[in-house]
Amino acid sequence: MSEVIKTKRVGGIFEVTLDRPKANAIDLVTSRLMGETFKEFRDDPDLRVAIVRTAGDKFFSAGWDLKSAADGDAVDSNYGVGGFGGLQELRDLNKPVIAEVIGMAVGGGFELALSTDLIYASDHSTFALPEIRAGTLADAATLKLPKRIPYHVAMEMLYTGRWMDVQEAHRWGLVNEVLPADKLSDRVWEIAEQLEAGPPLVFATIKEVAREAEGMKFQDALNRITKRQFESVDILYGSEDGLEGFKAFAEKREPVWKGR
Repeated sequence: MSEVIKTKRVGGIFEVTLDRPKANAIDLVTSRLMGETFKEFRDDPDLRVAIVRTAGDKFFSAGWDLKSAADGDAVDSNYGVGGFGGLQELRDLNKPVIAEVIGMAVGGGFELALSTDLIYASDHSTFALPEIRAGTLADAATLKLPKRIPYHVAMEMLYTGRWMDVQEAHRWGLVNEVLPADKLSDRVWEIAEQLEAGPPLVFATIKEVAREAEGMKFQDALNRITKRQFESVDILYGSEDGLEGFKAFAEKREPVWKGR
């Protein structure tokens, strides 16, 4: 789409690379471009899984571009269709998204990774939320991080701005796997190919239910599933794919998922 946002399509896999030297910081223009890119992924029925990565090996992303803010980009401006970084507020994105993190994920860069479903990171990656030192709020991280790792660990990061190395992030379950940088991309693509071959309608139900049920009581959410009151669940239960797994098992063959 631009020199800043590079995309690659291989079958149903959509790789998005942010390339904005030196720190892959995100200004308003870049955020809006990212939103349009992820909207394209969401709306294309042939695309099954996305990979979010950045260029270079020092910074995954430094987050909000403070230089652009100093030049007049307001922190509460319109970041585009998906909110900051194009992902964290993109409605109805019911497809798997994988983050490939190499280097420092700082502030909004950390929040970008938190907006994905799976995080694979290089063995020299680090994470931090330094907003406290600037006297401002790490808004998305304040909402998300205490639900991803133990509350007291999350609050320590938010209150102090301290760095967390990748080994600690993996220990708390924030990162799925840690690999050498030269092995990371191959592993991420291996996972993406596995997901590409999976049942897209089931992935959609998993993502919608997990998202929408977050603030619901267990029984209320379960009732909505059994009554087919989630759109993705209703589509799945009335679909060809809804029967394909059972047919494949009975016929002793691999299922063929059509997404319908």
